Amino acid sequence: MTASTRFAALGSGLKTFAGDVAEGFFEITHNGLAVVGVVVVLAALLLGARPDLRQMGEERLGQWLTERKVATLGITPDLGAVERATAANPADLPSEQARLALWLARKYRVAPEPVAALVAEAYEVGGASKLDPTLILAVVAIESSFNPFAQSSVGAQGLMQVMTDVHSDKYELFGGQLAAFDPRTNLRVGVRILQEYITRAGSIEGGLKWYVGAANLPSDGGYASKVMAEHARLYQVAKGKPLASPAARDLRATREADPTAAGKAASSQPGTGVRVAALAS
Repeated sequence: MTASTRFAALGSGLKTFAGDVAEGFFEITHNGLAVVGVVVVLAALLLGARPDLRQMGEERLGQWLTERKVATLGITPDLGAVERATAANPADLPSEQARLALWLARKYRVAPEPVAALVAEAYEVGGASKLDPTLILAVVAIESSFNPFAQSSVGAQGLMQVMTDVHSDKYELFGGQLAAFDPRTNLRVGVRILQEYITRAGSIEGGLKWYVGAANLPSDGGYASKVMAEHARLYQVAKGKPLASPAARDLRATREADPTAAGKAASSQPGTGVRVAALAS
């Protein structure tokens, strides 16, 4: 056998070997895919017949995806957090409540969304307790300026500065004293206490004196007057009525005290005399 014949035989053998390998690989792949398809169909049928297994699979998949997010972002997702947030879109509120929320947010420099939720809560609780919601919001404004984590030197806590230790029994209905720092809970408890004091005193001003802890004192230090003044402003805002400027209020007070001094007071304010006088009339 010559060399060329041997090379030809070797090439033919290699070609045959390669063909056999390719055919075998195709056969294995084809059969493997067929097996995978069968497994997938059986798994789908099994999961359809066993909802518990499907739920378990979904939970494990969700857990795996969560772990991947944590590894990528470095924070643990909590999709339920939005449900715990004390916040609402002011645009979703009735116009009266929306006006209050936006005005309070501007005045007290807090975000409008949490204030919107508190305004809505004040209207709901106020309706149930027969108290004007703008009175409730006025107490919140004077007590804490809408800071849900405020605490006084004597231990009053939360939005309405409730004495938590004194009224711990009321907080038991909400899981304990730490609920004082939940804005909605604090507001509900504070309204309940205010309602009791107003009933006991026989008037809103008298109830406010009790609320601030001055029931047995000759004076409440102007507390009731502050709350009632803010209450009046909030009522005006809620009804869409314009508020008089501080200058106009001062001028009106001057006119009531001394009518002849009104013109002098108006003219003493450069560029505003005519406008202030018009507001005061």
